[in-house]
Amino acid sequence: MANRLADETSPYLLQHKDNPVDWYPWGEEALSRAREEDKPVLLSVGYSACHWCHVMERESFEDAATAGIMNEHFVNIKVDREERPDIDSIYMSALQAMTRGGGWPMTVFMTPDGAPFYAGTYFPPVPSRGLPSFQQLLVSLADAYENRREDVLQSAASVRDYLQSSTGAAIPRAETAGAELLDAAAGSLVAQIDRRFGGFGGAPKFPQAMNLEVLLRHHHRTGDRSALDGVELTLRQMANGGIYDQLGGGFARYSVDEYWLVPHFEKMLYDNALLSRLYLETYQATGDPFYRRIAEETLDYVLCDMTSDEGGFYAAEDADSEGVEGKFYVWTPDEIEAVLEPEDTKLALRYWDVTERGNFEGKNILNVPRPPEAVADEFGVSPQELWERIVRIRSRLLAEREKRVRPGRDEKVLGSWNGLMLRSFALASRVLDRDDYREAAERNAAFLLEKLKSDGRLRRSYKDGRARFNGYLEDYAMVADGLVALYEATFETRWLLEADALCEAISELFWDEGSKAFYDTPADHEKLVTRPRDIYDNAAPSGTSVTVEVLLKLALLLDRNDYRQRAESVLEELSGGLEKLPGAFGRLLCALDFSLGQPREIALVGDPDAPDTQALVSAIYARYLPNKVVAGRAPDDEEAAGLIPLLADRPMRDGRATAYVCEGYACKTPTTDPEELAEQLAG
Repeated sequence: MANRLADETSPYLLQHKDNPVDWYPWGEEALSRAREEDKPVLLSVGYSACHWCHVMERESFEDAATAGIMNEHFVNIKVDREERPDIDSIYMSALQAMTRGGGWPMTVFMTPDGAPFYAGTYFPPVPSRGLPSFQQLLVSLADAYENRREDVLQSAASVRDYLQSSTGAAIPRAETAGAELLDAAAGSLVAQIDRRFGGFGGAPKFPQAMNLEVLLRHHHRTGDRSALDGVELTLRQMANGGIYDQLGGGFARYSVDEYWLVPHFEKMLYDNALLSRLYLETYQATGDPFYRRIAEETLDYVLCDMTSDEGGFYAAEDADSEGVEGKFYVWTPDEIEAVLEPEDTKLALRYWDVTERGNFEGKNILNVPRPPEAVADEFGVSPQELWERIVRIRSRLLAEREKRVRPGRDEKVLGSWNGLMLRSFALASRVLDRDDYREAAERNAAFLLEKLKSDGRLRRSYKDGRARFNGYLEDYAMVADGLVALYEATFETRWLLEADALCEAISELFWDEGSKAFYDTPADHEKLVTRPRDIYDNAAPSGTSVTVEVLLKLALLLDRNDYRQRAESVLEELSGGLEKLPGAFGRLLCALDFSLGQPREIALVGDPDAPDTQALVSAIYARYLPNKVVAGRAPDDEEAAGLIPLLADRPMRDGRATAYVCEGYACKTPTTDPEELAEQLAG
């Protein structure tokens, strides 16, 4: 018989609905039972694309004997970390403090009032590698709670004190400021680049798109070639490696090795949102079509495999299919030979390095270890002809792969991750002149505002017609950021007004004037062991970092000095973190670069669909200009002129679309010539 998780919408929780464990979702019902029965709480946190979460479920949560111990001695709560980042953040901080490590599945034992006294990650079914079996751990902790209660409560009290003090702790101010701080941060990141394989550090290796964006901005600002070299090396190595899906597009979450070959095969929406934008911006900065291709393939993957009929973007795809990690993606030479003609088989095996021995458990993860030019020369064809053949071969292999059992897909729609993807599609619609990308962005924005927003409040998650959970700071900030990008791509004022409304809500619900900080949960959120405030940019940017950046943009677009002051106060409060730990503040460093960079304010007046207006827009998006805002209106749109100060009192010249460029309180000569506009933006 199904447990209480059967009524949930999270695919991760639903995966556990038939476990013999008496699971509860997080909520007062479970905590009340723990208090009434004087039992400790076993909190298990994971997510649907997590390989080791699936392993622990098969080994322990589906085992009747293990479930019996859990049900007898504990109140058991299962949490999807993607639905409840507040729970995940609080207890991950506890786990890291107690063990100096972290990860998922996260296993936390706590008192009925939510204070943790023991924590870990995966526990095996039998003792292994210095870890007790999960059953041994359960029995030991149940005994401790029953017979050594004072020790347990003392441990829980110390962890609670740590969590509460660390949430409110101030960071010492930086000793440097301004461009000097940015240069030092970029220098630190450049020094960490792996000059052989790209990326930062060794295995396991994560993409770290935000830190690469810091280096791209640094090169743009200073001309430092080593920063751009580090970005280009990393992006090429990743795109040629197994972390990139060579047939279907899109990036896996990370590589288990230092050279990007063997991925942890799950694909996360946030990674593909951040990386598609980074590849787009690197294309703008370099003009190299390689980066354009990877951006397009990644966005096309999201459109094809990660977009709902309603316009929302799904959260993730699993690493596993048929219970085997990576099975969907790997190939043998025989499997390729069965699909292709002999000459194409030879080319495919060489191009993607497919061998009888294999590179992953006897099979092959497709990757491109050799320069395509060298492969073309080996086969006596031009690089162009080689690529044309690879495109045809790839299409046939992809069609064959589609006959396989696909990995599971987490079809919940998360506000924050959708906001990240919305920004990428909006930017790509202009950089790549793709109407389908603009339409995808518009559908997504309309979906988010219709399904996740009600009475001025955002919800976190949507699935099966149900919007659930309070929106967190990151949801408000990232959706607002995506809406600003969509406004800049379309000049439809409704998107800008919706972004402004979300930022007003951020000020009301998340801002703490005393500490000059944003909390992650709204002021009327349920009371937890502490009110979380996660300021670090990890796999995805923090809500704080994105809020600062979007406030700075709206300050320029809407002449909101209060937004600017709030953003700058946060940058000042966190300056010490930017100085001491630049690798943990990539997105906030980008916001600081925007704040210091005298952003260009670009206003266009002209018929949005007319060729002369489009030519000016193309001139703007043809180059990498990270510190800019763009506003536009039709010549007779007085409403937009009244709402957006940048557009006020700015007529067309000689009946032609006209661009106005201002920077640092000074404006250049209005122009109707795309080439002159390009020169103004290059200056």
